Amino acid sequence: MRHMNKILALCAFLVVSLFIWSFIPTSGVPIIAYHRVNDDHEIYSVSPTEFDGQMRYLAERGYTAVSLAELINAREGKGNLPDKPIVITFDDGYADNLLNALPILEKYRLKATVFIISSSVGQETYLTWDQIRELQARQTEIGSHTASHAALSELELQGRESEVRTSKGVLEQQLGTPVEFLAYPFGKYDAAMPDILQQAGYRGACTGVTGLNFIATNQYLLKRVNVPQPKYDLWEFRARLLRAHLYAKFGM
Repeated sequence: MRHMNKILALCAFLVVSLFIWSFIPTSGVPIIAYHRVNDDHEIYSVSPTEFDGQMRYLAERGYTAVSLAELINAREGKGNLPDKPIVITFDDGYADNLLNALPILEKYRLKATVFIISSSVGQETYLTWDQIRELQARQTEIGSHTASHAALSELELQGRESEVRTSKGVLEQQLGTPVEFLAYPFGKYDAAMPDILQQAGYRGACTGVTGLNFIATNQYLLKRVNVPQPKYDLWEFRARLLRAHLYAKFGM
């Protein structure tokens, strides 16, 4: 009986230890993925009030927002990251990224990366070229979200190359600076995409896969933490960050 109690006590200790270990944050870098910041009740719209609470949460816990260029530079030994780095990204290039999100980011001394669909610039609800230049002037990194928001893994090679090269070329011509990063539309990619992007002159790309990013993470397959319209306020945001840490802990 005494022997059995020792075994049960050991098992309980191991379970508790595993539970505690699983909730200790890892050293991986989270990349958060947003789309819109407005009061529309759409799945990919986060209200300004909710966004403010999420950015305040990050700032109060000591996170420092870095660009993807800074993240990749550190991976390549060209710089150092702060103690708690995080990358904040926006897909598609909506005007509310400038009008609603940026003032909140600046309030908490955070910065972001905005991925632009080059053919959508200037259309209704989307950023104009002047607005994109203003984002750049206010410490926002600009990336590509392809030319037409096509799911790259569903295209033939020529179509893929056209989407990533055309978008990069148009953005660089308009902005006068290199565009080095891409977010896969719909998060869709396959094994061929890293080589295609590298040959097109990109340094990295973001997927829709949940998780964190480490030195060993393929820089063309960076993981993100998707943030849709929350149903449970800040608790849901915290849970999504925690899930990314748990995925990293268990190698998912």
